[in-house]
Amino acid sequence: MRKCSLDKINLLFAEIAKNAVLYLPVDENDGSAVYKKWEDGTAYSNALNTVRSPKDFFFPQTENLMGFKTLGKTIEVIDTRVEPDDFVIFGVRACDVRSFDILDRVFLSEPVDSFYASRRNHGIIISMACTRPSETCFCKTFGIDPAEPQGDISAWKTETEVFFKSNTAKGENLLTALDGILEDCDNNEVDAQKAKINAVMNRLPLKNLTTDGFGGGKTAEIFDSPKWEELSESCLGCGTCTFVCPTCQCYDIKDFNTGTGVIRFRCWDSCMYSDFTKMAHGNNRNTQKERFRQRFMHKLVYYPENNEEIFSCVGCGRCLSKCPISMNIVKVMKEIGGNKGE
Repeated sequence: MRKCSLDKINLLFAEIAKNAVLYLPVDENDGSAVYKKWEDGTAYSNALNTVRSPKDFFFPQTENLMGFKTLGKTIEVIDTRVEPDDFVIFGVRACDVRSFDILDRVFLSEPVDSFYASRRNHGIIISMACTRPSETCFCKTFGIDPAEPQGDISAWKTETEVFFKSNTAKGENLLTALDGILEDCDNNEVDAQKAKINAVMNRLPLKNLTTDGFGGGKTAEIFDSPKWEELSESCLGCGTCTFVCPTCQCYDIKDFNTGTGVIRFRCWDSCMYSDFTKMAHGNNRNTQKERFRQRFMHKLVYYPENNEEIFSCVGCGRCLSKCPISMNIVKVMKEIGGNKGE
């Protein structure tokens, strides 16, 4: 275990930024927080979570895949990839760290997504324990401990210091490089903070929410539930829930004519959109009810069925706070699964 005084945190950031691009949560004027590149004077945000998850660093909202140029009947394929710089993401919460594991199972399975894999290889994650969990948090439902965040390095912040523990070789190498700023310490203060965090979690409204009623093999049992109709009636199909979600991984691939050639790129897509997976014959999910059901069946039934009973939700609470009509996965779990979570 190592520690750094908060008085020296900018020195720590500067030292990290010498060899890698450093990103950390920064407060916006509207009170929200977003990840930004650290520069001298950039202040670390104390917000519980960023509006958008750090998923963007490994699976960006848009990215070019390749380019094409034609000359007569000849087509030249252009590799537009650029090897990413080494980078460090500081202050990732435990729920968002778990989301990377979920994305890994999609993008690092054969055939491996080389774009995603390259970013994962170049990135180092420094997680941060949640000192003030919110009423919208329910990460413990999915076995995530906000007091013991994972990642390459785990961190805990008190009023005067930040404590660090390495979990991987990449993390240990980074902490070793910071020896001039960090000092060795015991874990007494960290243990005390963990106890306080868990005490807060045990008082939250969703502390008893469970995944009972969901998981692999539940398709036949809940697919035709009449409650899907009622739950989906108010859904706007805006896709906000999918864009703030740290585990959604749907994307579309499109071509853009630049006038001098064609760029093929991919961009995030949403299963809540009426044209999602639309083919020449039409759409296989024509109603909002079907699209609504697909989103939550995937997170709570289909994904765990194919991934060792791991659910594709991390309980970050973003969909609870951002849905314009207050429809979210917690309501689905309570209604469809018969789980009151109270």
